[in-house]
Amino acid sequence: MTDFLKLRKSAPDGFFGAEAAGLRWLAEPGVVPVVDVIEHGADFLQLRRLEEVGPSAEAAAAFGRDLARLHDAGAPGFGWSPAPQSFFGPLDNPFEVPAESVGDFTDYWAEQRLRPLVTAVAGDLTGEDRATVASAIDAISSGAFAGICGEGEEAPARIHGDLWAGNLMWTPDGVTLIDPAAHGGHRLEDLALLGLFGTAHLDEIYSGYEQTHPMPDGWRDDLPVHSFFALLAHIRLFGRGFLGQTVRAARSIIARADQLDR
Repeated sequence: MTDFLKLRKSAPDGFFGAEAAGLRWLAEPGVVPVVDVIEHGADFLQLRRLEEVGPSAEAAAAFGRDLARLHDAGAPGFGWSPAPQSFFGPLDNPFEVPAESVGDFTDYWAEQRLRPLVTAVAGDLTGEDRATVASAIDAISSGAFAGICGEGEEAPARIHGDLWAGNLMWTPDGVTLIDPAAHGGHRLEDLALLGLFGTAHLDEIYSGYEQTHPMPDGWRDDLPVHSFFALLAHIRLFGRGFLGQTVRAARSIIARADQLDR
């Protein structure tokens, strides 16, 4: 069989079109392998079937270099989506996120992405947890994380948007991207998600990335800011099992903002 069919009869309007557009947009610069879109409709997405191989350090380093080139290809704005609608989450339960393009990372991340999610998961947060999460978002709203390690301001990057280990396919052509929530964002969004759920050869990916796009010392200390949306989304999608990890990330964000403010 040469193709792979994703099918959901009750898919939200525009869901498969958004995924198809995202895959094509990520493939457009020609710098990283992306699964080929064959066809899509309201309730299906037909993709080229991929051959899987085992992870390797060499492929991981090459992917890191490719990912940096993809990010450097840029995007029209933060939150910009290659489709009229944008979604996050698994095939059986995605939710829509804003696709409005803005020029400022801080407004995009705090106001478009994080605060609406806090409202959505309010019933899963205790008063203390809610206050900690709100304080973390306030720290982000200060503008401390518009750059990396407090240095400058990042331009919008062309990002996958849901780059956890399960959305990488190790193939003979190299690490290949699948299942994106593609949009214009901060490059650390993808790098943070790679570190969230056990990506194979993560250090090699990061090392390859820095070979192409050098990063300031201590950049990994900023990663909790950029995994925060995904953690809150996991509470929304899967419940309180992710609450502890989310609150720990919130505390890390507050501490990091204090450190950068000194």
